[in-house]
Amino acid sequence: MSEVLPARIAVIGSGTMGSGIAQVFAAGGVQTFLVDIERELVERGRATIEKSLSRFVKKEKITSSEAAEILGRIVAETSIDCVADTELVIEAVTEKVEVKKDVFRRVDEIAPAGTILASNTSSISITELAAVTGRADKVIGMHFMNPVPLMVLVEVIRGQDTSDETTKAIVEQVAALGKTPVEANDYPGFISNRVLMPMVNEAAYCLMEGVSSREGIDQIMKLGMNHPMGPLALADFIGLDVVVNILDVLKEGLGDDKYRACPLLRRMVAAGHLGRKTGEGFYTYD
Repeated sequence: MSEVLPARIAVIGSGTMGSGIAQVFAAGGVQTFLVDIERELVERGRATIEKSLSRFVKKEKITSSEAAEILGRIVAETSIDCVADTELVIEAVTEKVEVKKDVFRRVDEIAPAGTILASNTSSISITELAAVTGRADKVIGMHFMNPVPLMVLVEVIRGQDTSDETTKAIVEQVAALGKTPVEANDYPGFISNRVLMPMVNEAAYCLMEGVSSREGIDQIMKLGMNHPMGPLALADFIGLDVVVNILDVLKEGLGDDKYRACPLLRRMVAAGHLGRKTGEGFYTYD
């Protein structure tokens, strides 16, 4: 294990992002607590990691014994009390500000004074989350990209009071994991989603207004702009509810109607057509 990485961390939230983050840290040699509110949820997250590792073994990226060692470093927990024995806590719960604030309040009460508290949020203000703690200088954003084990970028977001020391530590840890840290300041949507979401939103408007078919819109961006995935397929991958939530954060935070979510997106979310996770979005999935 790199000397830069902490000995023990906790990841709060065992969904797609949380399980991916846990896998990456465990692969770096870090003992990792994976925490969720129900045993079924956290075991499902651990099973996701096991499945991911088996794909790496199949592709001969790691050996089966290495996969077993990585999985052995991940401890499934249903109580956040485990953060009392950590140097870094990464929150990866649902993208709702009040839920995240509640996690930060509770973790702040239990974690040691020197523990850094990070959020994997894709759009919510780090400054706002830090304000509910007594350690705003040690609160930072670590926005991993999905799928976490494969994507190399991590957006590192400084809140208003995040210290240079905290930022330096996280940037070094991200690099030690074999990923590329890119620093951003705490403005709505940071860099990634402030640039990406208007494109996804405009693609939805193009579809709604009959400019082209879903396939045509995605093909233009894939073949003409060399994007690996078209914006509508990408929206399905992200989750249409998440897309709308981020657009709402951008519109409210920047006060600009250009971030107004396309009515088609809102209608699809209202119908429960959220993309890959529900089996239906702009496309249909098995």
